[in-house]
Amino acid sequence: MATTTTESDDTETQNGIELSRVALYGALLGLVAAYLSPLYSGLTTAFKTRDAYRETSPLQPPIEGFTIEPWTTAGSELAFSMVNSFAMVIPAAALSALFGSLAAYGLTKVDWRGQVFLLVLFLAAVFIPYQAVLVPLRQFWSMVGLSQLHDRGELIELTITHIAYGIPICTILFRAYYQTLDDELIEAARLDGASIARIYRKIVFPLSLPMFAVTLIYQFTQVWNDFLFALVLLSNRSNYVVTLELNALAGAMATDYSVQMAGAFIAALPTILVYILFGEQFAKGQTI
Repeated sequence: MATTTTESDDTETQNGIELSRVALYGALLGLVAAYLSPLYSGLTTAFKTRDAYRETSPLQPPIEGFTIEPWTTAGSELAFSMVNSFAMVIPAAALSALFGSLAAYGLTKVDWRGQVFLLVLFLAAVFIPYQAVLVPLRQFWSMVGLSQLHDRGELIELTITHIAYGIPICTILFRAYYQTLDDELIEAARLDGASIARIYRKIVFPLSLPMFAVTLIYQFTQVWNDFLFALVLLSNRSNYVVTLELNALAGAMATDYSVQMAGAFIAALPTILVYILFGEQFAKGQTI
């Protein structure tokens, strides 16, 4: 009798575990569906004609009203702004990461007075919201007048702004990484007579490549997706970056949602590719 009762209890326990597992998987599938349904809806809309979009549900596949015209239209409209975005994002991400690395090296591996005060300034700069600096930023660039000196002056202003705004967060990321580096190698180089610059160039910089991957991916994504700074600083249509041009696809009178959805996916493609191509390096840098 005792053996039968034990087997019955084990069966009930196993059934309870199976039900819990089914409920867990069901909940996870529901969350995945809820998360992916807007993307699926946008993708189906991007392949529909305007009439098909009006006559069908957003989740309904474009069986009869299938077309790639929204993609070609959006691609031609966004082509020049994509070039502007790359011309702005690549130097902004690279220079902010490089300057952040240099600043973090000076704050961790070089002893000098005033380090704590400067570190506090960097920390404070990380938490300054974009909205708080828009007015003084616009006034500053108006006084500098780069936009009057060069037809790409506004794009240069936007690039410098993102470099300056990205240095604090890159500095904090690199500082946390440099605190984990072994000081014995650096001390040995100092005893051999290596200068501060040579130590950084020959030792610290090569060891920083995983963190450079992290900061470059982070900065690329942040700068590419920026809309607020671009909206304030760019007035010439020829200097528009992709986020501003995507906003202009809405049109003045009628909105073609198929073109807008196709444009949104085209604009998001570079950041997706960056994560796909360099996701492994990003993960390694995060776990170091």
